Amino acid sequence: MNRISFRPVFLAVASLIALTGTAPAGDYAAPLIGSYIGREVMPNPYAHIPAQCYIETAGGTQNPCQVCHTDGLANRRFGNNAPQGGASPFIGDLTAEYAFAALNHPFQPNGSINPWENTLFPEKLRAAVAEAGHDPAAWDMETWIRHDNWSVAAARRPGDARAWDSGVRDDPFRLFPALSPVDLPADEDGFVRSDREEGAFFNDGRGWITGWRSVNFVPHGIFTPLTGSVSGIYVRLPERFMQDAKGRFDLPTYAANLDLVAAAVSDHLPEDAPATYLGAAGGDPVQPGLYPIGTEFAHPLHYVDTEADGTEGAPGRFPGARADRVKEIRYMYKIKAFDPEYAGPEIKEESAPAYASRTEGWIDNGAGWILAGWIEDADGALRAQTPSELVQCVGCHSGHEPQRETGGHATFQSGVGVTIDSTWALPRRLPGDKGWGENTAMGYRAPEAEGEIGRSSWPDPINRAMENGEFAHFLEHVVGVSLYGDMPASVEEFLAQTIRTENGYSADWPALVTDTAQGYVGAQEQRAALLKEVTARGDHLDADGNLAGALLYPTHSAALAAARGYRMVVTTQRYDFGKDVFGETPVTFRYFREDATAFTHQDGTPYRVGEIVTDRPIDENRASLTWGVGIAATEITESPDYQPILDYLSGAE
Repeated sequence: MNRISFRPVFLAVASLIALTGTAPAGDYAAPLIGSYIGREVMPNPYAHIPAQCYIETAGGTQNPCQVCHTDGLANRRFGNNAPQGGASPFIGDLTAEYAFAALNHPFQPNGSINPWENTLFPEKLRAAVAEAGHDPAAWDMETWIRHDNWSVAAARRPGDARAWDSGVRDDPFRLFPALSPVDLPADEDGFVRSDREEGAFFNDGRGWITGWRSVNFVPHGIFTPLTGSVSGIYVRLPERFMQDAKGRFDLPTYAANLDLVAAAVSDHLPEDAPATYLGAAGGDPVQPGLYPIGTEFAHPLHYVDTEADGTEGAPGRFPGARADRVKEIRYMYKIKAFDPEYAGPEIKEESAPAYASRTEGWIDNGAGWILAGWIEDADGALRAQTPSELVQCVGCHSGHEPQRETGGHATFQSGVGVTIDSTWALPRRLPGDKGWGENTAMGYRAPEAEGEIGRSSWPDPINRAMENGEFAHFLEHVVGVSLYGDMPASVEEFLAQTIRTENGYSADWPALVTDTAQGYVGAQEQRAALLKEVTARGDHLDADGNLAGALLYPTHSAALAAARGYRMVVTTQRYDFGKDVFGETPVTFRYFREDATAFTHQDGTPYRVGEIVTDRPIDENRASLTWGVGIAATEITESPDYQPILDYLSGAE
């Protein structure tokens, strides 16, 4: 569900542009210099379009599209998004059509051919693993997920930990976030303190302040533990935000500035909020929906360990089902300001080349941020990501920023309509002091008995625009527990036990019908209606009023199975073809169209009921500006204008 902008694509050329931000402490000899890289030479030129965007919508019944592609934030200039729900004639309505891009059409494959082979055909991934000589059944996944691979990588970062950029040219760990897992977990106030002065800014009497503060947030429909990955998020502001008006380091000043940033990007600034940040940062304006220049984010993406809840005796150092092993370490640094009044033409530079480093593991997101990433090599150690792998990051962490063309073209940018200044997590922070601290995945508590599912400690936060619970809204519209619209076996079991006529429901929870299109769509329509009954009755909550654990967390065996599936991608290094792996192709990737909205393969061959959807029709008119772009309808005719602004139940802790 993505539309291109129409600019010529250029092959990789050497760049003379130096991306400079706040100078790091110590010597700084090497500016960040990348190359313009045409994405048509990458293994997956369409990696910015996530695999979730290719699912079918069951006659429009399942609508994950609206969770990403809306107009609301852009229409009120909150952040830096372009409207994607129909308000822009340049971009169109990305909830209504699979308007996938086409780079250098017809000389390159178009984006309407699903490139995510690992997700679409898990048997091909298994064959690649076997060919490499591995037997996944022999892997001890519990030992694997509890092995710390972050600390070794962090020790490879050169330079002063107070600097965002070590300044060492061609070092693959040059921009590795200066956050040591040795200093984690963060203290109860969220601040990451160290017992070492080296790399810290000052001592507040409790320890050496590293500048990092952890964020406890509401996960989106892609990073709940049930999906196989769970995040930590840490933010750091530049040194001036840590100092009072006289230039002295002061923790209350820093805490107040962090509170202002959090309020600004979550649309919770009070009417009497100051116009500028406090202390030595008094020259920085407080701008709704925007971060100050020099903001950093560190994002470890962990495997799921269902026994890791942060309590005494639990494995590992982290709460929230976060295993000690990380799948990735991700990093963002804001290098350039954005002026919402200078919005320019509403367009995304999706056909432009990426500006990235082939050696240092970073990419320019085209919207004011440097993104960097490290991912497991075949043996599980972290390595710098390639430019093609980093394109996936830009797909979700970008935005709209008019660009002055350099060297004849702009820089690749993409993004969705619901990030706020290219970010997800801090705008979704839990309220008050509970929002500063290690991410707990909604207050996860491990199950007491083997085979059971953990429980949550938080109720359903209220989505301000939808005037409904965030997770309730997701269930009702996605009709699934992730953006794939899937229902894992444990969720099916929970719903089948809950939704019964004997419990007062209008019908029992139906099994999916897959032998006819009409039967499949009808079953999904009934499921959607019954899920609205679930949320109306509050049955998506447990007896304590908190979110039902079955909708957020897997069983221990299911978590290990998901880790085993992902490790198959690790051992084959096939990240370019999908990181999300299922035991079999999800039913939402199969064809169940009725005659009114039927389509064929691009070669004109009809689809059979239940066939895997590998490609969709494109605009074949050579005179059209959208030649090669996808034209298939999603079947979604009405879509809520979702916005990620959360408020909270009065009873929330």
